[in-house]
Amino acid sequence: QVQLEESGGGLVQAGGSLRLSCTASGSIFSFSVMGWYRQAPGKQRELVAAITSSGSIDYADAVKGRFTIARDNAKNTVSLQMNSLKPEDTAVYYCNAVGFSSFEDWRHWIPDFNSWGQGTQVTVSS
Repeated sequence: QVQLEESGGGLVQAGGSLRLSCTASGSIFSFSVMGWYRQAPGKQRELVAAITSSGSIDYADAVKGRFTIARDNAKNTVSLQMNSLKPEDTAVYYCNAVGFSSFEDWRHWIPDFNSWGQGTQVTVSS
């Protein structure tokens, strides 16, 4: 079972920056997706950014141009650099990792694991 540990949340003023990091323990398969989600009070959890093991990246429209996701496959880490933060970015941010045993399982989205971190609070003051 893959376990995820996040770090880097905190309080920052609007316009500031934060960097979130997530380290996965255990085996991250060759076919995998690692990403960041966030959940604000009273709202559903939403995708912020995701990156595949081959380097394909997807961002939520709300963060494009401000956030950058990066991944180190050798170290099983994923990071999220957040710049130009806005009060509406305030949320608990969760690291996620989904792994597949084969490309066919990937194609049909049949994961071997789907792990979540404990969450880290990001608060942006106006």
